[in-house]
Amino acid sequence: MTFWSAKGPTRPLILLVDDEEEILVALTDLLEDQYEILSTTDPLQALELLREHRDVATIISDQRMPGLTGDQLLMQARAFSDARSILLTGYADLEAVVSALNQGQVQAYVHKPWDSDALRSLVGEVTQHCLAQRALRTEQALLRGLMEALPIGLVFSDRDGRCIRSNVRDEAESGAEIEQAHFSETLWPEITAMREDVRRSGQEERLVGEVLTEGDGKTSTRWHELTRLALAWPEGASPADAWQVSMDRDVTSRVVMESRLRQAEKLQSLGTLAGGIAHDFNNLLAAISGSLELLEDIADLDEASMALLRNAADSAQRGAVLTRRLLQFGRPREARLSAVSLEQLLPGLADLLRQSLKKRGVPTSSAPCALCIEEFPLDLPPVWSDADQLEMALLNLCVNARDAMADGGTVRISVRVIEQKRTDLPAECCPDQAVALEVIDEGAGMPPEVAARIFDPFFTTKDVGRGTGLGLSSVYGFLSRSYGEIIVDSVVGEGTRMTLVLPVARVSQERVALPEGSTDEIGRPLKVLVLDDEAPVRMVTAGFLSQDGHEVTAVASLGDALKQVDPAAPFELAIIDMRMPDHDGLACARALLDVLPDLKVLFISGHTDDMPVPENGLLLPKPFTQDSLRKAVAETMQSVSPDAS
Repeated sequence: MTFWSAKGPTRPLILLVDDEEEILVALTDLLEDQYEILSTTDPLQALELLREHRDVATIISDQRMPGLTGDQLLMQARAFSDARSILLTGYADLEAVVSALNQGQVQAYVHKPWDSDALRSLVGEVTQHCLAQRALRTEQALLRGLMEALPIGLVFSDRDGRCIRSNVRDEAESGAEIEQAHFSETLWPEITAMREDVRRSGQEERLVGEVLTEGDGKTSTRWHELTRLALAWPEGASPADAWQVSMDRDVTSRVVMESRLRQAEKLQSLGTLAGGIAHDFNNLLAAISGSLELLEDIADLDEASMALLRNAADSAQRGAVLTRRLLQFGRPREARLSAVSLEQLLPGLADLLRQSLKKRGVPTSSAPCALCIEEFPLDLPPVWSDADQLEMALLNLCVNARDAMADGGTVRISVRVIEQKRTDLPAECCPDQAVALEVIDEGAGMPPEVAARIFDPFFTTKDVGRGTGLGLSSVYGFLSRSYGEIIVDSVVGEGTRMTLVLPVARVSQERVALPEGSTDEIGRPLKVLVLDDEAPVRMVTAGFLSQDGHEVTAVASLGDALKQVDPAAPFELAIIDMRMPDHDGLACARALLDVLPDLKVLFISGHTDDMPVPENGLLLPKPFTQDSLRKAVAETMQSVSPDAS
């Protein structure tokens, strides 16, 4: 047995089978300049070669061979090979030829001896036919696979709207059916209108909403992006006569995501707006609350008038707290960790949490949501956290609990001390204790697949426009950055328990207003410069300082401040607003320190989240009371001079 193989991977592959080697040599010489050749004298070996080389395009086989005749060889080859075949014979065996044509599906019969040109031409024709059939099957397989794999609905139709091919339904249903049968009935009017538009323009695209009704009567909207365009078939056809393809893509998730992104942008805009007005608003509150406090000290009022005065002062302070929380909600910042007392934080937050449980637009007679803050355990330690962001986390959890209780119920908040399991805590935290702050509702609960995703950004089960999907993800992010964690325990039909695990702060890390050994009193009058562009705030600040016996000079600009500087009798303390039209607080401090190197500086401002503060500088937020100003002045005078550079 002998076989030859000619190199040339880009040429079609032909298998030659004949029990006479001379015939194989002659055929190889005739065809090797155009084809890659495999040849063998053994028909059984030919079958093995076909199994190894599935790209054989043409088989040229002798009829009479020992062991296996040509027609039998070709019949067996048809079971696993799509190669075309040519039968060679030197005998006028009509029965064998008929058998080969019927069973082996022979494409041609050639009598020995052959005409070289005719045989070469015949081999070329048979081979090209095989390659063309393979290419067609490949294209069909690719098209079928693509249509089945595409996450969009495709419908090819003729000029009359009859479906030719579709992946929306079984192709057996295609044919004379109108293409609309392959789309949801609610989309038919759009499909019909688009067909007419494409005949004029060649392409059309629309976003269509489809309202679906669930089994429980609730409705939801599925959004479809419909695209229709004319195909260049038949060749040279105008858009009016051409075939068309309609594509239906479900873009509900994209539309919902875009809506939530717009909600997030609105939230960011709220933060920008709040930041813009916070400084002015807190200046107003500072003037109001400070004036009321000064009036309380100098006016001789009866008990009823004094109660009204104190009520107004308390309302101004609550306005300041509300502004701070609005800023934190609209423009979240990095956590500023310190020791936080939950015994002080939760009672002060209770009114706001109760307000958050009220359902807007719902009659007061319907089932309300109540808040219950359970009794604190004895000797509850402070937690190492950010008070502002912890408040926002509790607010988010209470709002979610309210939305989960469609029929009303009670939101319970409890606190307990547990064992600390984290080992990556900073030095400010106790290694063995943690505090579990639980928010428990009596709502519908969540299935496991929903509970597993609630901390993903933009994931929400609320209707479009009612939630951004950012609340719980922001809570998760805050806790991750402050060495805490959140644990979800939810049972469908019973409710949800959200547990915030917070690290315990070491007692030595609790916040102290003044350095060790200092007092609220300076012990002597100071020469103080007050620099603030807001006249009401200057008046209040100067009034507080004057009542404490200090010599005060109040100015509205840096230029006026520099004119008041007397090296012979220098200012000891400057109280500077962080935001002013001409120069910010840092620039003013640098200019004053250039001429008064020993000057102590206290910064005041209504909003400083986006402004740098000197590392050694002290910041007093507006509005402030006389007592808080007195403490800040004492702490500033005992501190290291700020480096305003």
